[in-house]
Amino acid sequence: MNTPLAVLFALLTTVFNALATVLQRKAAGRVPLRGLGRGLFPALLRQRVWLAGMVAVAAAACCQALALANGPLSIVQPIFVLELLIALLLAGVILRRPLPPRTWPAAVWVTAGLSVALWAAAPSGDGAPAGFGRWLLATVSCLGLVALLVGVGARRGAGAVRAASLALAAALCYALTAAMLKASALAWQRGGLTAFLTVWQTYGFALAGILALFLLENALQSGMLVFSQPALTLGDACASVALGVTLFGERIRTGGWLAVELAGAAAVAVGVVLLSQAATAQERAAGGPDSPLRPTQAPTNR
Repeated sequence: MNTPLAVLFALLTTVFNALATVLQRKAAGRVPLRGLGRGLFPALLRQRVWLAGMVAVAAAACCQALALANGPLSIVQPIFVLELLIALLLAGVILRRPLPPRTWPAAVWVTAGLSVALWAAAPSGDGAPAGFGRWLLATVSCLGLVALLVGVGARRGAGAVRAASLALAAALCYALTAAMLKASALAWQRGGLTAFLTVWQTYGFALAGILALFLLENALQSGMLVFSQPALTLGDACASVALGVTLFGERIRTGGWLAVELAGAAAVAVGVVLLSQAATAQERAAGGPDSPLRPTQAPTNR
């Protein structure tokens, strides 16, 4: 394990994911809202900005694999809570729009909270994957929760509940994708390409990643970023820590350290809410069809 290298690649993953979010939100805002997923991807494929976002997704996937191969899941994935902050910064630079004043206090809350939580938890572990039975239980549990959340979102119209439900479902899929990607990366380290191609997690993370992307696109189209991003970032971090402990034998400090970890997590939550409010302000200031953080207009049947 090389934790500093894992952190570096996790930060690069966050930058590429934030760029992808900005570009994908811009593309999704140009597509009329229909039913859940109906005609969405064919319309997005005609958007060059969406294709550019997919290039960023591919770069993020490569960096994430390198991060997971070098460090615990419970360190790598929580770093992604910085994504919304970076997305706001990139949106301001790309569109040449000033950042809302609350962005910087929110950034302090998120970065300080994340630092405190990771320091207190001190995640560690040998990274050895669990047996098939535990993998099956974890996968079925995650997908069962995803199905429940999709059911809630599909029954609601455009707005907070649908966007948050689909974003949380996407977060669970992203956490599951990361766990499977880590298992595949470890197989590559042990036995090269042959081992990578013969473990079932290699094909599992591809399918889970596609499902996560599908749910994220629908969450982004379902309402403003303030509704979806907190559920996405915090859900991914929490689910990833749970999967790291369950599937890779990773350990976090307990006892009195739990209070410090919860305090750090609470600070992160405060920062994410403030960042989401800043994103909403940026959406309203941007307006127009080209804002990547703009709420989708003309909903038809949420």
